[in-house]
Amino acid sequence: MNWDWEKLRENQKKYEQKQGGGPGMPSPPQMDELLKKFKGFKFSGIFFMGILILGVVISVSTVFTIGRSEVGVIQRFGKYNRLVQPGLNFKMPAGIEKVTKVNVRQVETEEFGLKTYNGVGSDPSSADPSGQDSSLMLTGDLNVAVVPWIIQYRRSDPREYLFNVKEVRSLLRHMSEATMRMIVGDRSINEVISSRAEIASAAKEMLQQEMDNAKAGISIVNIEMKKTNVPEPVQASFNQVNQAIQEKEQTIYKAREEYNKAIPLARGEAKRVIKDAEGYAIDRVNRAQGDAVKFKAIYDEYVQAKDVTRKRMYLEAMLEVLPKLENKYIIDSDQKNLLPFVNMGAKLSDQTLRKGE
Repeated sequence: MNWDWEKLRENQKKYEQKQGGGPGMPSPPQMDELLKKFKGFKFSGIFFMGILILGVVISVSTVFTIGRSEVGVIQRFGKYNRLVQPGLNFKMPAGIEKVTKVNVRQVETEEFGLKTYNGVGSDPSSADPSGQDSSLMLTGDLNVAVVPWIIQYRRSDPREYLFNVKEVRSLLRHMSEATMRMIVGDRSINEVISSRAEIASAAKEMLQQEMDNAKAGISIVNIEMKKTNVPEPVQASFNQVNQAIQEKEQTIYKAREEYNKAIPLARGEAKRVIKDAEGYAIDRVNRAQGDAVKFKAIYDEYVQAKDVTRKRMYLEAMLEVLPKLENKYIIDSDQKNLLPFVNMGAKLSDQTLRKGE
């Protein structure tokens, strides 16, 4: 019930008159009287219910829990105030402080040029609307390639993620596409098809640098390159070109194989002949030099003792020749008739014997 203020004023005037106070000197009511009147006041059930609801709302808005993989960002009157870690935490009531939970451990996925989006499946409603266009790229040798890829990232800095960039996902997709087009544009179509790991590594490094420059609070975990190919209308012609290139390389490899077999063999044979000729020349020169030295030594001895040297030379020559003869006949120099001796050997019938000195 409400207070009856008019009745209170009348009671106050009566009390002042009773106490002898004038109208210019009011006297406050006594504490006992106020307590008695307060005790007489009756509270309704709606009042208690309102107080209870207000207490619940205040308690709910001041106590909150942060998950293990999350971080809480506290804003006081809309301005960043602090970070809170996982567990039970407290803040000021709603309207003063606000908490935003940011998952900093979960790895998010963005797909480019694929028919699925964020692992949802083949649902067309979840597909990337610009996926096919984003995967068509011009290579360094002026060929068109279909380059699909996947980016995995996580929120490394909650404060930067919430307050520095308005649309972090949109920025990530645009910067990823620009980075991939720049890297693919510096390589030929064959390099783009065969060097996917190298392209993914270079794209990850460049994209992380762009995210750091934008202070988006994003950490690139991995970039995975899917199967790269040429557009479907020209795929048959491209396969024929690749087949012709492979046949050309195969023919070249076979020719090089035959070359590697024949040329080293010919070179080895040529070196062998050259070495044999060099060895024969050295042998002939050494023999000639030895014969010359020997002849000069014999000549020096012959000059000093002609008879002795001549006889020694004759004996040495006989010593070398006689062992090679099969039958030997020693005949006196005074013998006149040689026929009986010659007929004794049938093998010597065709030989001509000289008379020994």
